[in-house]
Amino acid sequence: MAVAPASSFSLAAAAGGAPLLFRQLFDADTGTFTYLIAEVASGQALLIDSVFEQHDRDLALIQELGLQLVACLDTHAHADHVTGSWMMHAATGSAIGLAASVGAENVTLPLRHGDRVTFGGRSLEVRATPGHTDGCLTFVLDDHSLAFSGDALLVRGCGRCDFQQGNAQTLYESITGQILSLPDSCLLYPAHDYTGRSVTSVTEEKAYNARLGGQANERDFVIYMQAMKLPHPHRIAEALPANMRSGKPREDAGHGAAAWAPTRRSYAGLPELAPAWVAAHRDELTLVDVRSVEEFQGPDGHIAGSLLIPLPELEERAGEIPVDTPTVVLCHSGSRSALATQQLLRAGHQQVANLHGGLLSWQAAGYPLVTVTPA
Repeated sequence: MAVAPASSFSLAAAAGGAPLLFRQLFDADTGTFTYLIAEVASGQALLIDSVFEQHDRDLALIQELGLQLVACLDTHAHADHVTGSWMMHAATGSAIGLAASVGAENVTLPLRHGDRVTFGGRSLEVRATPGHTDGCLTFVLDDHSLAFSGDALLVRGCGRCDFQQGNAQTLYESITGQILSLPDSCLLYPAHDYTGRSVTSVTEEKAYNARLGGQANERDFVIYMQAMKLPHPHRIAEALPANMRSGKPREDAGHGAAAWAPTRRSYAGLPELAPAWVAAHRDELTLVDVRSVEEFQGPDGHIAGSLLIPLPELEERAGEIPVDTPTVVLCHSGSRSALATQQLLRAGHQQVANLHGGLLSWQAAGYPLVTVTPA
């Protein structure tokens, strides 16, 4: 595994389980939380409630942390966004996990109440929590220290019950019987929030959830839910059919059409290219080296034919970069060139990417450098 335990947010394991890496990601357009959880020792990971438009971000994080994605799970068939499960499956070979009762296409891991999804030596227990939709699931960590409650239970709220087989009585039974029955200390991570609340706990929701907390009973909850008058999610017509395909684009959608290069996005959001591809297409590219003159002409060397524009001069000299060929920006390690790539993208350059790892990775891959012999 490429990442050391010290670099992860390690979750306490009450049952003495192996340390975990945990990341909570957010899609602002839909208020959706995506969760990445991995066993540190094995590097095996699960991704929960991914968003189609955030695929590049999520894949970059998984690759940068050196994780092996075992499965991409969804807590239910979402009505407000398209899942990224199929895209992640295509990129990594990960399983696609969804409630079997949904009947969606392309699912390779149909889930039922009581199943366990393992990653390394850890696992998530699958609990059926219908009521918002028939296919709602809650994923509970093996030591009961946390759970992913999807839309069944939100922070101080819950999923609506007025469409997609929703039923308030069923949801009440699901929440009280399968989620709030967990230990009071169990942390609950919802699929959505729209006001900046990212986590809650069983004890908090028992006490403060306006719909079913405190002294509220099932009758209070059902009347509350039936009185809600909410507009349908504005993307429902797009999201539900797409999610019944597990997020696989239609044949005529044009997704995946060949771009100018097989760039991958870093977790910072920048397009990058591997040295091997750059070397193979060297004659079709403009290589811009943003190091200093001294470095360019020094013992580290440079790539033959590359254009030297030191980073401090890039803004005023950007016009020297040819516009009829794609641009690959490079430096010693890929750090300064990342900033230069950012500057060129902001200036309107479209076919531009950073050389991943810079000259260090270029040289490590065995590609030649030109060195200037002192006179």
